[in-house]
Amino acid sequence: MRVGLDRRTGRVLTGWAHCVQSLAVILTTRVGSCIMLRDFGSAALDLQDLAATPMRIMQVYISVAAAIRRWEPAFRLQTIRLTRYGADGVFAFEIAGIFYPEGHVGDYSVSEERSVVLGGNDNGYREVAA
Repeated sequence: MRVGLDRRTGRVLTGWAHCVQSLAVILTTRVGSCIMLRDFGSAALDLQDLAATPMRIMQVYISVAAAIRRWEPAFRLQTIRLTRYGADGVFAFEIAGIFYPEGHVGDYSVSEERSVVLGGNDNGYREVAA
């Protein structure tokens, strides 16, 4: 079973809740900022203060998809939808895909459709209906 600690409260997180936190950490960590794991994170943060042109938004989508594919083995992204962007530089994305409860250990026999909005609010993420 997937188990970890909530990075804000220290409470135990399991399953999908732990995966959501992992996704948020991946997407809010700038590549090169982790001392022992320089490749960890998402290049999307390097794009957020640039003009939000259609090409730039596509680059952000690609960065988000690449980071999730590389760093979260228990989630297979199917769709990304930009739900918030503005002059304040805050972006929010609804991501949807397949969650594999045991994917972190290489077991992909059980799957669940899930979606979550990441970014743009106080806690960094909120679950939406799958």
